[in-house]
Amino acid sequence: MKPIKRKINKIIVHCTATPECREIDITDVRRWHIEERGWSDVGYHFLVLLDGTIQEGRPLERSGAHTKGHNHDSIGIAYVGGMSADGEQSVPKDTRTEEQKEALVDLLCELRLSYGGEIYGHRDFSSKACPSFDAKKEYENISNRY
Repeated sequence: MKPIKRKINKIIVHCTATPECREIDITDVRRWHIEERGWSDVGYHFLVLLDGTIQEGRPLERSGAHTKGHNHDSIGIAYVGGMSADGEQSVPKDTRTEEQKEALVDLLCELRLSYGGEIYGHRDFSSKACPSFDAKKEYENISNRY
């Protein structure tokens, strides 16, 4: 990872709040954020696809647009999914594939080594269920894994 000028204190994990197994990519999320929310770019720095591929979103040099009040000193990562596949009655659900779980751990380890910061879930700063699992608890010892 290349050096950036802003101080990173938090790495915040999100979900896209899309039904499980629904394939989307950074182009879709970027379009939603620009066209539907009126933002200048996608809000997340990284997106983890169903197959574990990691796509880059907003450049790390720029503050994200993912967690109100915490964007200036954080990195935002989202995984595709986070909702059950029950159609209109979708509810929050941890839909991470094994590939996504592995990719998230690898990415989080790399980001912690490069920039520091504690790992949180969006739900630690919001009333939302996002990322549909307790990221803070699951990743509390991630710095010790490598």
